[in-house]
Amino acid sequence: MYLYHFYDIRTGPFKSLTGISSEEAKEVLERIKAERPDSMCAQRNDTYVEKRRNCEAILRREFEKKGGVMEISSPHYMVVEFSPWLYSWYEQPAFIKIPIEEFDLKTVSFTYGDSMPTFSDKVNDGREYRKKLYTYDEILKVIDKYGLPQEWNDDGSKGPERYIEAHVWSDRVIEKYC
Repeated sequence: MYLYHFYDIRTGPFKSLTGISSEEAKEVLERIKAERPDSMCAQRNDTYVEKRRNCEAILRREFEKKGGVMEISSPHYMVVEFSPWLYSWYEQPAFIKIPIEEFDLKTVSFTYGDSMPTFSDKVNDGREYRKKLYTYDEILKVIDKYGLPQEWNDDGSKGPERYIEAHVWSDRVIEKYC
């Protein structure tokens, strides 16, 4: 298994809007909207960072319950295997591919689909992976049962899950790729 991180080559990898102040995040979003209007990131509204921070609080709480190790306060976002849809988000796309074996698995959590719709009150379709965070061993069982979302739902026609999101709660491996 590989974890992928997608980004615009002009910005570089592993930049986090939730890892900076709200004012800085607002400035970055405004710059993206002005400089890269056709990118998916330019479509984010003014409440995105606040919603993402709220979601991260849920991720932290749920990962703590499972004994996860969080060395940083805001995770690095990656996905399980290649996602054509995420690659299309960027005007000048690039990605980093890291074997799962490089990570201390106690510092990585997963959601089946993007964490924001996974924990959203607006998504209530009764699927068993909604409002759940998984460890590595747990997500393997979900993958065995459902497969990779990008293989059966890359266009989003069957729900909000288009990939499996990985939350890396450590800088140790990431620093080697920046």
